[in-house]
Amino acid sequence: MPLTSDKAPRKFKGIKKFVKKGLIIVHTGKGEGKSTAAFGTVVRALGWGHKVGIVQFMKGPWKTGEMEFLKKLPGRCTIFSMGKGFTWDTRDLDEDVRLAQKAWKQCCAMIDDEKYFLVVFDEINYAMKYNFIDVKEVLRKLKHKPLLKHVMLTGNGVPKEIIKIADQVTEMRCIKHPYQKGINAQPGIDY
Repeated sequence: MPLTSDKAPRKFKGIKKFVKKGLIIVHTGKGEGKSTAAFGTVVRALGWGHKVGIVQFMKGPWKTGEMEFLKKLPGRCTIFSMGKGFTWDTRDLDEDVRLAQKAWKQCCAMIDDEKYFLVVFDEINYAMKYNFIDVKEVLRKLKHKPLLKHVMLTGNGVPKEIIKIADQVTEMRCIKHPYQKGINAQPGIDY
């Protein structure tokens, strides 16, 4: 395709004035790929030399390929995995709430820390959905984030109040999944 036919927003003349701002991006829905999409954006930001912060709410201490890779980038990507596993595996609801509150405090610190270009709050939507953290508190923090800070939230069940203030919301929908055929999650593909 010739460069003159490129209609990407960076060249499209139909837009009169571009605004530069940090985005609030949400990946939600019942389908797979919410965290995977977020980690794709993490790689993109790192590729441009930006620093990234990640807080994982629900995912437990098990190994994932993305976390093993990102740990090899000290100083460029900071990761806090603060959950004990998904809520349906809970053995102690009070402890799950305490860990979610601790994770949220870490999120607030990352939002305020100017060194981070992008912060990803993986599975935070579940923490809000199950009332582990207060949606109003999250809204307040997002509305007052630094102007150029990008914040990405993942997980199913995002509150409608978050959708309202978000700049971009993507809903993942499952059409077909290998688990339905008895195929288990596989390292390097699913985690």
